[in-house]
Amino acid sequence: MEKKAYLCIDLKSFYASVECVERGLDPLRTHLAVADPDRGIGTICLAISPSMKALGIKNRCRVYEIPPDVDYIKAPPRMKLYIKYSADIYAVYLKYVAKEDIHVYSIDEAFLDVAPYLSMYRLSAKELAVRIMDDIKKTTGITAAAGIGTNLYLAKVALDMLAKHEKDNIAFLDEERYRRRLWNHRPLTDFWRVGAGTVKRLRQLGIFTMGDVAHADEHVLYRAFGVDAELLIDHAWGRESTTMEDIKNYRPKSRSLSSSQVFLRDYSFEECRIVVKEVVEELCLEMTEKKMAAKSVTLAVDYSDKTGVKGASGTVSLTSATNRFRAVLPGVLRLYDRIVQEDTPIRKLTLTMGDVVREAYEQLELFTDQSEAERDRTLQKTVVGIKKRFGRNAIVRGRDLQQAATAMQRNRQIGGHKSGE
Repeated sequence: MEKKAYLCIDLKSFYASVECVERGLDPLRTHLAVADPDRGIGTICLAISPSMKALGIKNRCRVYEIPPDVDYIKAPPRMKLYIKYSADIYAVYLKYVAKEDIHVYSIDEAFLDVAPYLSMYRLSAKELAVRIMDDIKKTTGITAAAGIGTNLYLAKVALDMLAKHEKDNIAFLDEERYRRRLWNHRPLTDFWRVGAGTVKRLRQLGIFTMGDVAHADEHVLYRAFGVDAELLIDHAWGRESTTMEDIKNYRPKSRSLSSSQVFLRDYSFEECRIVVKEVVEELCLEMTEKKMAAKSVTLAVDYSDKTGVKGASGTVSLTSATNRFRAVLPGVLRLYDRIVQEDTPIRKLTLTMGDVVREAYEQLELFTDQSEAERDRTLQKTVVGIKKRFGRNAIVRGRDLQQAATAMQRNRQIGGHKSGE
């Protein structure tokens, strides 16, 4: 039996598999792509089925990149359905492992610390993985893959780089196997948390593989990457000190709430200004619901690619932590008017409420009308209650009906995609 054993379980082509199962089709043999037809051929496919991947088509391709001779089903996104399937699969995990030993990494991927359960079930880590995967298949019709590792990093790498190519969709790595099988692997971007920028800097140092990283002069790596070199070196040797307990006990030093959207067409200065008002109110209502308040707001816009103009960003500090829309909006609009070019088309907007604290810590200001502030808070709480009970479009402002407004459309989405309702 393994002293330490982690599973990293992934649901193969999750969104596409769900759509196949819902149609009574085999997810492994059906050509299907999940993409919003209303966004045209330039939209990104949220997922394609394994049979399409077998043809060499990339998972996150755009619709126009799918070869015209490939006959496939185009399924509109149904995010609410995918969340339901994900919840059903999480319930399967709970049949075998306590929630304290599960870390949900994404809607279709989770880490499980199974070491405490192996002696109880009298199973090896692989045998338990097979049992869980079979249960997922029986319960939902979704095929899963699993990486098994003696630490969280090795479990993730085993999944990403090995399991998905095995007939039984399972692979195991300990530090020795990792070094033997993957030290000479290229490209380095296949490894978890190694991006193109890191690879470029390593190449400049004459480093091309994880084996090269492991045997490189650590002083050189620390000069190039600073404190990030420690993680890179550990991962090169297959080491990872973080445990499931560490993940569960982690508390961030600061919190933020963010909303970002890419417009389906170029927006003018005034059109984007309308959306800024909508997003500020949405974030204020979200903070109201969570009983939080922000001390700052950061705004960023990306201009249309065809302009060749670099985007703009800036931050405004609030006089005190607040979630009141009327207190936040004026400063954000002044920031927008100051940093955004009026004659340049805009394609993306991002707003972030920073330094978020509990609402109880909101400070009273000497020159604020406290009765007016209390009315604002009561109104926002009432709006939140109406939206929760009757739907997010149950109550909207007049500006939300303007042609450039996006709030009502986004209220029907989950994660920026159609909910399927």
